[in-house]
Amino acid sequence: MLLHWVLHFGVAGVFVVALLDASPIPLPIPGSTDILILVLGANGEWPWLLALAAVAGTLIGGYLTWETGRKGGEKALERYAPRRFRAHIARWVKSHGIVTVCLAALLPPPIPLLPFLLASGAFGVTRRQLFIAIGVARAVRYGGEAALAAYYGRSILHFWHHSLAPWSATILYSFLGLLGTAILFGIWKYRHDQRGSRPVESRQKVRAA
Repeated sequence: MLLHWVLHFGVAGVFVVALLDASPIPLPIPGSTDILILVLGANGEWPWLLALAAVAGTLIGGYLTWETGRKGGEKALERYAPRRFRAHIARWVKSHGIVTVCLAALLPPPIPLLPFLLASGAFGVTRRQLFIAIGVARAVRYGGEAALAAYYGRSILHFWHHSLAPWSATILYSFLGLLGTAILFGIWKYRHDQRGSRPVESRQKVRAA
């Protein structure tokens, strides 16, 4: 059941999932895009087109997150990044900029991309540098997964059917529930942050006047 549901995503679905995964409303299951590329590529979709769609989706989602960090500054990083990692992420991005973002986009889960994208916007990484970092890193990562799907597709499907098929319904409904919860929470948080920033902007205008 889950396999048929996943296959309906196709290339367009990979694009959307990759966009969400890099946006300020990330997917609740790390590596969702990677899984889709492997499963869809193993089942007959053209792996290189899947990789291209995933890179394009990540670029758009990453830009939205970068823009959030650029407008919100360090406050945006405080809202979305765990407290214990903020100082380290800020220091890495300030010191190494494009290299830090590139490594974060290249490394697989559980390394989170969201805090690094926010920090890149808050601490001066340019839009051009952002696109270069994400484009190169995700082309390598998703290209490698596309190659795995192309050459080891049957083994991947064999593992799926024998190991995960009995849990397909549980995985499906858990994923949908987590996805819906994450999207609703992300929308609520965005609106809450927008309302919180308006009084600050009003006070700044009054002081400037």
